[in-house]
Amino acid sequence: MTRRNPVFDLPDRLAAKRDPALIAGDEEHFARIAETLEATIAELGERLAAERRRPQGEGQDALDRDQEIHRLTAQLRSLTRFGLDLCLGRIVRAGEAEPVYIGRLGLTDRDGERLLVDWRSPAAEPFFAATHGDPHGLVSRRRFRWTRGRITDYWDEAFTAEGLENTAALDDQSAFIASLGSSRSARMRDVLGTIQADQDAIIRASSRGALVVDGGPGTGKTVVALHRSAYLLYSDPRLSRGRGGVLFVGPSAGYLAYTADVLPGLGEEGVQTCTLRDLVPEGADAGVEADAEVARLKSSVAMVRAVEAAVRYHERPPTTGLAVTTDWAALHLDADDWAEAFDAPDPGTPHNEARLVVWEALLEILERQHDDRIPPHQVRRSLTRNAELRAAFSRAWPVLDPAGVVGDLWSVPAYLRVSAPWLAAEEVALLQRGEPRAWTVSDLPILDAARLRIGDPRTSSVRRRAEAELADRRERMSTVIDYLVGSQELDDGEGVMTMLSVSDLQNTLVDESGIAHLDPDELAGPFAHVVVDEAQELTDAEWQMLLARCPSRSFTIVGDRAQARHGFTESWEERLTRVGLRAVTLASLTINYRTPAEIMAEAEPVIRAAIPDANVPVSVRSNGIPVRHGRLDELDTVLGAWLAEHDDGVACVIGAPGFAPGERVRSLTPELAKGLEFDLVVLVDPARFGTGIEGAVDHYVAMTRATERLVVLEGGA
Repeated sequence: MTRRNPVFDLPDRLAAKRDPALIAGDEEHFARIAETLEATIAELGERLAAERRRPQGEGQDALDRDQEIHRLTAQLRSLTRFGLDLCLGRIVRAGEAEPVYIGRLGLTDRDGERLLVDWRSPAAEPFFAATHGDPHGLVSRRRFRWTRGRITDYWDEAFTAEGLENTAALDDQSAFIASLGSSRSARMRDVLGTIQADQDAIIRASSRGALVVDGGPGTGKTVVALHRSAYLLYSDPRLSRGRGGVLFVGPSAGYLAYTADVLPGLGEEGVQTCTLRDLVPEGADAGVEADAEVARLKSSVAMVRAVEAAVRYHERPPTTGLAVTTDWAALHLDADDWAEAFDAPDPGTPHNEARLVVWEALLEILERQHDDRIPPHQVRRSLTRNAELRAAFSRAWPVLDPAGVVGDLWSVPAYLRVSAPWLAAEEVALLQRGEPRAWTVSDLPILDAARLRIGDPRTSSVRRRAEAELADRRERMSTVIDYLVGSQELDDGEGVMTMLSVSDLQNTLVDESGIAHLDPDELAGPFAHVVVDEAQELTDAEWQMLLARCPSRSFTIVGDRAQARHGFTESWEERLTRVGLRAVTLASLTINYRTPAEIMAEAEPVIRAAIPDANVPVSVRSNGIPVRHGRLDELDTVLGAWLAEHDDGVACVIGAPGFAPGERVRSLTPELAKGLEFDLVVLVDPARFGTGIEGAVDHYVAMTRATERLVVLEGGA
């Protein structure tokens, strides 16, 4: 075994923890982990190189090769992202002499001995769940603190008298409390090693039904949401990528950037992440609805469901007949034929895809009327070239553009009245606008419903091109086969050449590779499970966007009713039942791990004045730094002093739209700051947020972003 530098690099103040009796066993185990990691990475690299050298092939073989390359690459990325710091800590079970080491990933040596147990496995659960009240069969637990690949501190907890031996520190929460005081950065810090028992219980809860995780600021809701996403993909076969996978929905692009490193750091790269805006192409540039009443009307489930009537308006079969002439005969479509064709698509087929099914049904109806002595492909070619038939069909079942349909609702009052007959005349008028496609956030659920119901408007044109190319290949194949069958020189006497004239066999000989197709929408679903953070902000209409992507109704719903900017007066069960979720389970987080008690003492009255029953969590720590109040003209002074005193960490100015951010200083609105955290928060003129629920929530959210200190600047210069 190659001699390596010691893994433990403890400072002088922790000299007692350097005792070989305490750490020699860990050093030996880390040497074995290092050797196995080196060998595993080398082996994976060789397998990946060999797979890349292998000829690509075609069809399923090409797909299998690409999937194997993706799998091996992901494994290598996970192993090389960390080194020995894959290890979070270790546990000793009652009656067992050897500790079990817990890792971000599982790791087994060449002899089959498990060196690291994946944190998501049942065997690792006691590492997170054990408390002195319920030790889960543990004697002791050790957590490591890693700094640049070396252990710079560790904490021991003893759960029995036996566990008091070979331990160095016996503070039940020392590792966790120490982590709370560390500086923040532009990315969410790694907290896997200090997940608390109340959080872990929710992370490992069943995926069946809808689990609501309700908790105030600083309770670790986002931590739970992200770790639960990784845990469920690992532990629940019903949620595997092959069966839909997991979709994680965050409140903003800034939030997703802030949390971007968390899931890869947990050994999971298979979770799809997005915001609600990302679900529709129009979301990127959508503005805020200026009229509150218009926003209210569009936020209802009924308005989303109006899309169905709007599309059905364009799917009405003709009630009159149509004469259709081919090169050989005169055919006829009557009203019953049209109705039969219109009934051909399966329920739920998007309009533009169903259009192709209806067209095929019409052609088959006409082909049945034709003399069967004419080759079917020739009859089909004649029908598809019939301009009158194509024009009649396009009028009866037109290609629709989802954005065009929704735009028509806001610009053609008669169309909106037909699609949403419950609207009063003044409401129909209010929803009309001069620029139909001046999209707002309130339009997105309706646009999404239209896109899911109608499908991509390019479907028909791409499919027509594909069918035309395929027909051309079949015709060329038919010409070759006709020549071969008619050639006496090639007659084998076994009837093989005659068999080539059978149309089914001809079709199997046609190469369909390279035919035009549309790339799939990876956010369209269906997904097996959906995790949504800051869920208290979703309107009923926005919930439909997520329900449409999760037929199983398996959800993790993370939020805080007291942080709903537009109010949340009902219970979670009432809200979710109304939007279409039935099996709802509620879990509450009540301990504030982020915000010092000094800040919460001032934040609590702000929210309780507007929402008396707000779930205000209890802070687990106090840092002795009081909230500072000052004048607006002190902003630069406050920031300058803090930056001079702190070499790391991140500050945020909230409520000053004109303020230009700088190095380690951000500038955000309360809404965009939601879900984020900063060492220093400077709250500028909170009185401008307003006096209603929205103003109180913005004020409360802004105050509770701080992990160390809060400065409130208000009043004149």
